[in-house]
Amino acid sequence: MKVVLQNLTKKFPGRGRKHAEEVTAVNDFTFEIPDGELVGLLGPSGCGKSTTLNLISGLLKPTGGRIFFGEDDITELPPENRGVGLVFQNYALYPHLTVKQNILFPLQNLKGKDKLSKAVMLEKANEAARLVQIDELMDRKPGELSGGQQQRVAIARALVKMPDVLLLDEPLSNLDARLRLQTREEIRRIQKETGITTVFVTHDQEEAMSISDRIVVMKDGIVQQIGKPQAVYDDPVNLFVARFLGTPPINVFAGRCRDGRLYVGQDAVLGVSGIADQEVYVGVRPEGFVLCEDGPFVCRFGSVEVMGRDISVVSEHDASVGPTVRAIISAENRVDTTNGTVRFSLKPQKVFLFSKETEERIQGGITECINGVTMSGRRL
Repeated sequence: MKVVLQNLTKKFPGRGRKHAEEVTAVNDFTFEIPDGELVGLLGPSGCGKSTTLNLISGLLKPTGGRIFFGEDDITELPPENRGVGLVFQNYALYPHLTVKQNILFPLQNLKGKDKLSKAVMLEKANEAARLVQIDELMDRKPGELSGGQQQRVAIARALVKMPDVLLLDEPLSNLDARLRLQTREEIRRIQKETGITTVFVTHDQEEAMSISDRIVVMKDGIVQQIGKPQAVYDDPVNLFVARFLGTPPINVFAGRCRDGRLYVGQDAVLGVSGIADQEVYVGVRPEGFVLCEDGPFVCRFGSVEVMGRDISVVSEHDASVGPTVRAIISAENRVDTTNGTVRFSLKPQKVFLFSKETEERIQGGITECINGVTMSGRRL
């Protein structure tokens, strides 16, 4: 089922004298979710992602704009008539009912022409349980299950009616790290098998990037960027998106472009073309550093953190916006920990420039060399 949001807006009234102004939780959101895709709504707490989900489900009414499922305008349609399955952050299972009874509950509430026989309901419940691999737990109650198993029950209950749209509101936030990884893989598998259009809300960018066909990055109710996860990571439109995506986060420095050179501190670190002389923010992904004895980017050495196949070099730089600089390099490298400094060259494709005033991305050429000389001093 294709889902179309047209200029969707939600405003909440002010509360009391101190907060008299109304709050715009979702501001003029326009987006089309193609049939059968899994879309991640991503952003920090308070950005409007859960409000958007509740508008799609019908739990909230929009202040403005329209919502379409396929060609049908469902903006005024009650939640029970929208054909959506909703999985909450806290699972919302009935503790006194068994797994089977929890899954059957939505089917037992069907009325009129949609009412099903007991045999059909049981068949659908068993099918949903098999899909999420909990068919051996049907006679247990939620209190006898692990967090991951409870989450699967909640997903099975949402899927049992085979909804047109599946909505997941931070479904993994209550799970430990290993279980989160396993469960998000299961969610992706189930979504692929069923082909149900799915909207997945999370503040965890790693979750969103790993399972989504495309992501929507939001801030203060406003959509910042929409695209395929890797494309958004590789080509952020502004400093907020660049900072929000990536683990460890992007390193940000105060810099300037002057006479075809990019300076961080007093050192020219890369060549630039087509960019006017100006003060900029320089974003460097952690994987954008190359350990180099005569590299132009010089930091004060801090420590080395072993991560298995990679190592993290933690250092400091006077131009850094953050307290530390973190570079991810191959564990095959040997870092001289006795030296007070560590030197790097930078990968141009992992370096982004942003306006100092607007924090919007500055488009232009970034190169490793200036006038035929690489930034490590070698002539081409």
